[in-house]
Amino acid sequence: MPPGGPSGTGALRAPPLVLGLRENLGQFSLLVLINAFVGAMVGLERTVVPLIGEREFGLSSKAAILSFIVSFGLTKALLNLAAARLSDRFGRKPILVAGWLLGLPVPFMIMWAPSWGWIDAANVLLGANQAFAWSMTVIMKVDLVGPKRRGLALGLNEFAGYVSVALSAWATGYIAEAYSLRPEPFYYGGVLAIFGLLLSALFTRETGGHVALEVSQRATAAAREEMPRGFPEIFALTTWRQRNLSAACQAGLVNNLNDAMSWGLYPLFFASHGLGVAAIGFVKAVYPGVWGILQIVTGPLSDRIGRKWLIAGGMMVQAVGIWLTVLVPDYGAWIAGAVLQGLGTAMVYPTLLAVIGDVAHPGWRATSYGVYRLWRDLGYAIGALLAGLMADWLGFGAAIHLVAALTLASGVVVVARMTETLANPARATLSPPGGRGQGEGAAAT
Repeated sequence: MPPGGPSGTGALRAPPLVLGLRENLGQFSLLVLINAFVGAMVGLERTVVPLIGEREFGLSSKAAILSFIVSFGLTKALLNLAAARLSDRFGRKPILVAGWLLGLPVPFMIMWAPSWGWIDAANVLLGANQAFAWSMTVIMKVDLVGPKRRGLALGLNEFAGYVSVALSAWATGYIAEAYSLRPEPFYYGGVLAIFGLLLSALFTRETGGHVALEVSQRATAAAREEMPRGFPEIFALTTWRQRNLSAACQAGLVNNLNDAMSWGLYPLFFASHGLGVAAIGFVKAVYPGVWGILQIVTGPLSDRIGRKWLIAGGMMVQAVGIWLTVLVPDYGAWIAGAVLQGLGTAMVYPTLLAVIGDVAHPGWRATSYGVYRLWRDLGYAIGALLAGLMADWLGFGAAIHLVAALTLASGVVVVARMTETLANPARATLSPPGGRGQGEGAAAT
């Protein structure tokens, strides 16, 4: 009998949901494009905003200049957690659209800010935009592809986002050199926000059904017991109780701590050595550009060789790149340092997301992602505060050396604490919080 029964009404029904990248290529590609717009929004600030603080608002304190990253990081961290919980309750698409509505005023506030407080306020909204919109592009892609191509999916997502960060950082530096620090570099930011909103509102589809499908495909008695008892238990598991999840959280935090230093201090550090705005923009573009492009390789590579050693090695490569930047005050060395920092981050970034997906059950995966992204993006606030205060106290060099040392130490923690989550997926998936399943018994402290 044909689908839908003898009346033939099945022809009017939507096609059945399936998991897989190829099977959902249209929606997956749309989400990649949307995340390119999300990345371009944060790239608007990578080159120019620290220089605006120093040159237009006369801020001499590096901690004061980096305050915009603190407001961004705190907002993004806290709303990452809220976004995941809200998406479980109301669906992914409404949160994605809300992210773009919150991001729409950002470029206009920066263009016409009469005081530095307006820049800080704009970054509260930018943090909300990134938390809601970027979080949803990650979660929705993981929903669509299922468990088999998770590393590739996340590599493509982060590729699109961070290549766009790089292009925005380069473009704003070039425009600022040709015209001025404001308002010209931010005109296209408004266009980005409008297009991102329209694509999200009109063309994306909800992926909650794909989550239900994945849960049903794993609906053995053991899998049914994997559902958590509540948010406090998921928070505890992700933050400290489960070794792999907690190791991923600390590595994510330190990764974004060094990114905050790079974002806020490097433009001022390079300018103090006489580098022009366009040249600063180019150096600033190399790091996220290498990071973005190489995630096409490192994401699927983690599906083949595993997660742990890519993460540990990537943190160590980042540390070498940061040390090269501070130890050799030369334009060529700064480019090489940016390449190394981008390579190390490409090894780490999609792989950490894949670890969360490996370990967390699909029924509570979004919330676990939210907890991970809370800790990861608190790294922006901690890094900006730490780097700014250290630079004010002991100078640029001491601040950059400290961040490099912390990055190296984080890689050592991964070596000591993380076990490989890809080696045996059946055992890598965490059993019920508070229960006695294989994954928890083997991996939790």
